[in-house]
Amino acid sequence: MGAGVCVGRGGARGERRHRLLSRGFGDGSVGARRFAVMLAIIATAALAGRAVYVVMVAQDQTTSYDEVYYREEASNIADGRGFELPRLAVLALGSGEHPPATAAMLVPAEWLSDDNELALRLTVALAGVGVVVLIGLIGREIAGPRAGLVAAGVAAVYPNLWMNDGLLMPETFATLGTALAILFTYRVIRQPTWANAAGGGAGCAIAMLSRAEFALLIPLLVVPVMSMVKRLTRPRRVELAAVFVFTAALAVAPWEGYLLSRYERPAFLSYGEGGVLAGANCAPTYSGSLIGLWVGLCKPHAKAHEASLIADEKRRVGLHYVSHHLDRRPVVMTARIARTWSIYRPFQMAKFSEAEGRPRWASFAGLGTYWVLVGFMIAGAVTLRHQRITVIPLLAPAMIVTLVAAAFYGLVRFRAPAEVSIVVLAAVAFDSALARIRSRRHPLTSSAVSEHRSTDPRRSSNPSPGTPNPRK
Repeated sequence: MGAGVCVGRGGARGERRHRLLSRGFGDGSVGARRFAVMLAIIATAALAGRAVYVVMVAQDQTTSYDEVYYREEASNIADGRGFELPRLAVLALGSGEHPPATAAMLVPAEWLSDDNELALRLTVALAGVGVVVLIGLIGREIAGPRAGLVAAGVAAVYPNLWMNDGLLMPETFATLGTALAILFTYRVIRQPTWANAAGGGAGCAIAMLSRAEFALLIPLLVVPVMSMVKRLTRPRRVELAAVFVFTAALAVAPWEGYLLSRYERPAFLSYGEGGVLAGANCAPTYSGSLIGLWVGLCKPHAKAHEASLIADEKRRVGLHYVSHHLDRRPVVMTARIARTWSIYRPFQMAKFSEAEGRPRWASFAGLGTYWVLVGFMIAGAVTLRHQRITVIPLLAPAMIVTLVAAAFYGLVRFRAPAEVSIVVLAAVAFDSALARIRSRRHPLTSSAVSEHRSTDPRRSSNPSPGTPNPRK
């Protein structure tokens, strides 16, 4: 009898433990409501951490030229003067030097706070919390709710994300748009509707109106993904791709129309690449300790007085230097890419980041965390490959960052939108490791989760007609 009582108690205790584990953090057992609550808790913690960083650190750092530009432009919009920069006219700058999304996002805080810098920085931090939430949703979309919560948790504390959230710069908004585009791309694969395609197009628009190079999301994200959804007819795939492109074009069209009517030379999203090409292609950036970087002193003194014409002169100077130093291009391009991905002189890059308002200690923390995540990222990509879940939407931002670094110059800050992919893939690896540990310790729980996964329509190998899953 005593033995029977002991067995009974042990069995009851084991069953209670199994129920708790099944209800708690198991992959398939986290319901939609529980997932939303836990994600909201993570987002609240992320907001609190970013607010502390902004108040205690970010607003006391060096203010870069770009931050002055965006703040002035937001102030002018709030005052009803539109996208003009009268106070910076001495520098012959126009409103088309950068895309408009960053300044536009700052306008409500600018108007409500009467040009309070702290309010502007907290606005960027709030957008950073949006990135955390979207990363969690992407993780859930491709690997289940547990992976989504892990991804959101990592994003909440990852220095290479929250460092940008204290700056009046475009990277946080470009990351927000990129994450939105990735999320809706996976949803289009699973559920190919106009609404999901339009959501992806809106994400592309936000990204490219923040940083112009993310117009490459259309050819590198939308086109490959639409071509791989083999369960749809070709006309249907073309239709969804057209919705993507049309939504993005509709959002971008007013700004592009403004540029065409305002400046003498046509420009797509901005004319800022002229100064970038001149500063990135000169003697100091083609050899020595500054190879692969950008040097403002390299920009020539322009004879023109109109902003787009000045940019045109600088572009010609930069391309002229490139054409006369083609033998150095492979080395320089390699250095640019290696700097962006923290392979070449990462400590020097941390020093340069201080001039942009990123403290050196935070850059070192970001570097260490980054290298840990890269290992898990590779494992996560392999895991998704084994599960036959496409990684194309996650690879697109990394491809864009690499191409832009090769064409212009290397900077860790420019990598920000690709950090979304790094965090999500690392979370997939974490989730896979947790599942293996749980399967060894609690085989009953593992069996229940496996059974749940087998009936999950998002992971079914035979989805219903017209509802493809995110698998190749």
